[in-house]
Amino acid sequence: MKNNLLGYAATAILLLWTMTSCNSNRSDGITPQAHDANVYQQIMHANMTQMNAMMMTGDADHDFAQMMSMHHQGAIDMANQELKSGSDQTMKTMAQSIITSQTKEKTQFAQFISGHQPTASEGGKTFDMMAMQGMEKMMKAQDTRLLTGGSDVDFTALMIDHHQSALDMAQMELNYGKVESMRQMAQMIIDEQKTEISNFQDWLIKNKPY
Repeated sequence: MKNNLLGYAATAILLLWTMTSCNSNRSDGITPQAHDANVYQQIMHANMTQMNAMMMTGDADHDFAQMMSMHHQGAIDMANQELKSGSDQTMKTMAQSIITSQTKEKTQFAQFISGHQPTASEGGKTFDMMAMQGMEKMMKAQDTRLLTGGSDVDFTALMIDHHQSALDMAQMELNYGKVESMRQMAQMIIDEQKTEISNFQDWLIKNKPY
């Protein structure tokens, strides 16, 4: 009986040591960074301030083009930061791809806006309300991310949330937009960024530091 008690005690001590060791290993590799100090969060908050100041027209197609152009600029700014401070070649390649594709799309949006006279509608007003709610949802998601100050990981994690908000806004355009060229761009954004989200997630699973 005494031997059994000693055995149980030894097992308990071993389990306690193992759990403590695992917890220590988890914390050893993580150095959380304050969100206000994170350069990607600074970019996103500046971008959100710009979008909040945008004058809504109540025309879904027009406001989609305006908002998505600003949204794209946020992604471009984040991608430029990744090229500047990142070290992983896969993420730097994806960053360059985002800059190339979204700069081109911004030009298309600008051309549409310059030649389109907005007309307010109830559907357009609903789009505006839902789109701004979507932006707030994105910022809340990003504000709950564990950020480390590591460029590659933080860029990837925050870009997943950023892309998801683009998908949500593009779907709203498909629901409420009337102009075919904008609806086609919305579908293109959905197709492109779904693939990119999957690629970001795959990379993050393999490379996350926690």
